[in-house]
Amino acid sequence: MTSEQARLTAMITTVEQEAQDEARVLAGEGRTARAIRRLRKNSGLNLLTGSLALDLMVQGGTLPTTHRQALDVLRESDAALVAQLTDVLGEGKRDSDIKAVKLLRERTGIDLAGGYHIVQELAAQLGR
Repeated sequence: MTSEQARLTAMITTVEQEAQDEARVLAGEGRTARAIRRLRKNSGLNLLTGSLALDLMVQGGTLPTTHRQALDVLRESDAALVAQLTDVLGEGKRDSDIKAVKLLRERTGIDLAGGYHIVQELAAQLGR
């Protein structure tokens, strides 16, 4: 995973608001490792992406708490990828969801569950 992929993954992985709030407090206390661990719990972030997510939060950013928000962030960050995903889903083939998830994971490095939920959100927005 490249650093750009890791950063994008950190930006589009959903993390519960409570976990973000706790991680922010821990980071403020200088307990960075615990803050990263808290973000990673139940989120699909790995050590690298968890660290990048915490960096984004410390700089004043927030992470998505819903898959709709994650898709919106992806649209802002990589509109070309969302267009490709839309094209794949538009094929209407039985395996187009699987192809879209694979494409998203290849381009971002997001975990399987996160990729699946973002693709399902996109499909729902497309009326599928």
